[in-house]
Amino acid sequence: MAASLKEILLDTNRRPAVVTDLQTLVDEEVSEKGGVSGAVVKTGYAAVKKIKPGIIPAAVDSLLDDFAGALEPFYGDFRAQGGSDFGAYLTNRSDEASDALLGVTDARAEKSSRDSIKKVYGKLRPNGKKNVEEALPRLGKLIDKHAANA
Repeated sequence: MAASLKEILLDTNRRPAVVTDLQTLVDEEVSEKGGVSGAVVKTGYAAVKKIKPGIIPAAVDSLLDDFAGALEPFYGDFRAQGGSDFGAYLTNRSDEASDALLGVTDARAEKSSRDSIKKVYGKLRPNGKKNVEEALPRLGKLIDKHAANA
């Protein structure tokens, strides 16, 4: 088994599959949103994809290193505890884990030179923590899958 989350997720042979799986995760999370806030997320997501087709996999790939770094301390603790379900672990630490992941996207959005991206992100961000927390079990399962193959 790989020693670190970065070794698992950023391995050059595995990275394309990780990016594809993460894009699928994002697509599934967005499609499952309901209610008024879900409609806002779906509309924003569709707008981002329309502004620049291919932006989701490109964004996932460009953020992957930072996401792996943000989750590395969680993964290290999970492994040290002998955990077997990283999704459950992340769910139990959802406040901290979601803040770590959102710190990455907040920093990236702030640095963006595209006002349209900043505007859409600004509209989605208020519900961001809730949305990320809801995705943590699926994210953990995805990481477990890739760790098993590392």
